[in-house]
Amino acid sequence: MDRIIVSTGYMGSGSSAITDLVAEFKDCQNEFKSYEYILLHCPNGLFDLEDKLLLGNNAIRSDEAIRTFYNHMKKLYDKKFWWVGNYKKVIGPNFMKITDEYVNSLINFNYDSYWYTHEEVNTKMFMKLLIRKPFKILSRNKLKFKKVLRYNDGMKICLPSKDEFYDKSKKYINNIIEEISKGKKNIILDQLLLPFNLYRVDNYFDDKLKVIVVERDPRDVFMLNKYIWPQKQYCVPMPQDVDSFCEYYKRMRESEIKTDSNKVLRVKFEDLIYNYEKEVEKIKKFLGFKDSEHIAKKTRFNPEISIKNTQLFNNEIYKEEISVIEEKLKDYLYDFPYELDNNVKETIEFE
Repeated sequence: MDRIIVSTGYMGSGSSAITDLVAEFKDCQNEFKSYEYILLHCPNGLFDLEDKLLLGNNAIRSDEAIRTFYNHMKKLYDKKFWWVGNYKKVIGPNFMKITDEYVNSLINFNYDSYWYTHEEVNTKMFMKLLIRKPFKILSRNKLKFKKVLRYNDGMKICLPSKDEFYDKSKKYINNIIEEISKGKKNIILDQLLLPFNLYRVDNYFDDKLKVIVVERDPRDVFMLNKYIWPQKQYCVPMPQDVDSFCEYYKRMRESEIKTDSNKVLRVKFEDLIYNYEKEVEKIKKFLGFKDSEHIAKKTRFNPEISIKNTQLFNNEIYKEEISVIEEKLKDYLYDFPYELDNNVKETIEFE
C-alpha cells in the first residue's frame, strides 16, 4: 500500500470534499464513500484504551479497559443498521479475529479473580440471586453457592509499556487497513482521525499516512446547523442559539492539541472552491500524486456545484445572528474574494 489518506474536520466543515476529490485519483479505494471510520476515536475506542492503559493504570482499570474496548468493537462489527457500524461488511469478516488477536497480545495476566466491577449486579445476576435466596434461607445459610459475578473469566490484567502498546496497536491498525484495502494501492478513510487526536499520529502511523484537515467559515456552519440540516433530519450536536454556538465553537477549536507532524495538511473548504487549481496542486504535492493520476477530475468534487454551499449568510434576515459570529469568532472567518447571494434552499447535499 502506498498511501492511507484520511479526511477530517470539525463537524460540518466539509471534509467530504476531500474524500470526493481524492477519489478522483487513480487507484484510490473508496468503496463506501463518506462512511466514517470511528474505531480509533469513538468512546471506548482505541484512543480511550491507550489513555486507560498508559495513564494511571492498575489491575481494575486495565480489566475494565480491555472489556469495554472489546465489547464496543463487537458492537461496531455486529450492528448492521447502525450507520457507524456493520464492520463485518465495511471492514471485513476478519475484523473480530484481528481484534481478538490484538486484545490477547495485550493481556499480561488472566487469573481466576474478581473485584467490584465484576460484582455490579445486572438483571441476569439479580435473577440468579433471587432464585438462590429461598434455598439459602431453608438451609440456614449452610448451602454454599458459587459467587454470582458479571464476568466468569477472571481478571484480564494488562500493564504494557508505551513501546509495547504502540507496537501492538500499530500492527492492529495495519491489519485492519489491509483488510479494508483489498489490495488497492491507496485507501481513503473518512474521519479515521479527528483534529483533536492528531497529536497521536506519529505513535501509530508511518509516512504512508496522509491526513487532510478541512476548516470552514463558522458563519456557514451555523447556517447549515440551524436552517438546513434540521429540516432534512440531519442531527449535528452543535447549539442553534448563536451565542451558545459561538462559545461552543471557540471552546472546541481551542481544545485541540496542535501537531506539527508532516503527516498532516490543513486546508480551507472555501479554498477548494474559490482557489480550486492552486489548492488541488497543494494537495497533490502533499499526497505525492502526479497530474496524470487525476483521471476523473471534477466528477466527484466540482467547485462550480459546491459553491452553492458557501456564503449562505449573505441575507438581511440573518444579519443579527451573523454579526454576533463575526464579532466573537473573527479569527475563524474566511476572506471571500467576492460576494454571493446564495439561498439556503438551494444548497447541495452529497452522498
